[in-house]
Amino acid sequence: MVKYILLYTGGGMPDTPEEGAKVMQAWRNWMGSLGEGLSDGGNPFGNVKSIASDGSVSDGTAGVRNTGYSVLNADSLDAAVAMAKGCPHLQSGGQITVYETMEM
Repeated sequence: MVKYILLYTGGGMPDTPEEGAKVMQAWRNWMGSLGEGLSDGGNPFGNVKSIASDGSVSDGTAGVRNTGYSVLNADSLDAAVAMAKGCPHLQSGGQITVYETMEM
């Protein structure tokens, strides 16, 4: 099995505590459905700083603002993509980029 990083961008926040509870349940359901395919449920991202090649540091991202991540175990990139398609992040208008990790 290979590890795949799901990198989340965009998406919205629930408007009410009730909606928030439904969203959290959807995440728990999705993660539970992945079984051993879920390596790390991940977390949302908070504050961010960027470091340039010259060592200078600035507030904010060096590109598109990512909002969180998860790590999956899968037999192929296509299998990881199929697993990611059920992610609740997509229901909030977000996008997911799936990266295959390479063992070094």
